[in-house]
Amino acid sequence: GEMLVVVINTGGSTRFSSVVSLVARAQLEERSHFQKTIIQIGNFLILITIALVTLIIMVSLFRDEDFIEIARFALVLTVAAIPVALPAVMSVTMAVGAVNLARKKAIVSKLTAIEELAGVDIFCSDKTGTLTENRMQVADPIVMDGHSQSELFQVAALASKLENNDPIELPIFHYIDKHLPDIDLSIFRQTHFTPFDPVRKRTEAEIESAEQPFTAIKGAAQVLIDMAELSDEQAATTLLLVDQLAAKGYRTLAVGKKIADAPITLIGLIPLYDPPRKDSRQVIADMRKYGVRVKMITGDHMAIAKEVGRLLGLEGEAIRSKQLSGSGSQELLALAAALTSAIYQRLNGDASHTQARHFAEDVMANVEQLYDTRLLDREFIHTHESAIIEMIEDVDLFAEVVPEDKYHIVDSLQKGGHIVAMTGDGVNDAPALKKADCGFAVSNATDAARAAADIILTAPGLSVINDAIQQARITFERMKSYATFRIAETIRIVLFMTLSIV
Repeated sequence: GEMLVVVINTGGSTRFSSVVSLVARAQLEERSHFQKTIIQIGNFLILITIALVTLIIMVSLFRDEDFIEIARFALVLTVAAIPVALPAVMSVTMAVGAVNLARKKAIVSKLTAIEELAGVDIFCSDKTGTLTENRMQVADPIVMDGHSQSELFQVAALASKLENNDPIELPIFHYIDKHLPDIDLSIFRQTHFTPFDPVRKRTEAEIESAEQPFTAIKGAAQVLIDMAELSDEQAATTLLLVDQLAAKGYRTLAVGKKIADAPITLIGLIPLYDPPRKDSRQVIADMRKYGVRVKMITGDHMAIAKEVGRLLGLEGEAIRSKQLSGSGSQELLALAAALTSAIYQRLNGDASHTQARHFAEDVMANVEQLYDTRLLDREFIHTHESAIIEMIEDVDLFAEVVPEDKYHIVDSLQKGGHIVAMTGDGVNDAPALKKADCGFAVSNATDAARAAADIILTAPGLSVINDAIQQARITFERMKSYATFRIAETIRIVLFMTLSIV
């Protein structure tokens, strides 16, 4: 891609550094249930052995038997009783399971992940590129009065750069190739291109043509609506269209054209959507049969998350990331701004929505200067941890999340006593993948995600995960059978030898 950048932080002060620190923190806290179980079994058998061997030694000494013979016998009995081969047998069993998983295109990078996967009861999945294809497509475009679909896509393409391979821009060129082959972009010359940035939320390109130069603009609908200086009625109608498209799971690009110093002319809206993978819904249904509850975690807008969840059969409760750990105070501030805007309009009957919004923004800016709004956050954060865990357990869809939120969700579920699996494909998923009891990196994952994951999928889609769960449970049953046999054998040897001597 291409961008203009102002560097304000480097190294440890960057967002990437916070992602790396979360991965490191998860690695320090990492200890699998398998390791804990082996330690517990070993400690239990060692304590029993020590207790009974001590009893044998005391009885033998009381009977004035030869101490050397007693010591030899006690040593042999201790070595025979302690299951020194247990970790080795367990590791070999898991290695065999890993080979079987590899045949099903799931590469195990950490053997204990097999045991963890067998006990997973909650499966958290990223949306983009995991449950969906990560391949944006154009839905039915909306053209404003006085304009045509050809003009809409022509200007949208001129406000883009094909060579950047931007996933948002590529669908525009594909749509032109398929549906509007008569559009000729060669008659225009792009003299300057300003790439998208999160602040301006639009791309701009200065275009020279045979008629007159103009600026092609595409970006967030709200931004272009404000720049177009529409009437309140036109702005409200257009925003309603955007909201309706968002409710159907679409991301909407607005496209406009600016000539000289005149206001932007809004040409139309281009809805984009990322279709779910064909097997995702069936995979989720199969997981439920195995007793695994699926939760979708995404950085996308709430409306998009709900629509994709509906398509995948995840229609449970949905929340925004702000509600996870205290940032719900922003909802109070938003409510205060809405009330301020409404009161201003009632007191000034001729005021437009835009004027009322600007007045509300000024008032809220003054409020933030006079009152430390961070105090509200602290009050929300003091919500009892068990209540937050219970809330997270009940939710199926998490929207508008950041890497720290994904980590917090997995951590909270683990504190609630759940064994959690997580899938992801990007750098932002790495902390949660490392924190999860079993982390999956999907086939198109970044190197960071693969490094943090316990199991790496080499085939597209999630269907292999159900095979992995089945194989993991078979392997775990084998391990459980051997552990049970080893415990029973140790108790038999030590207990009966002790009884025979005493």
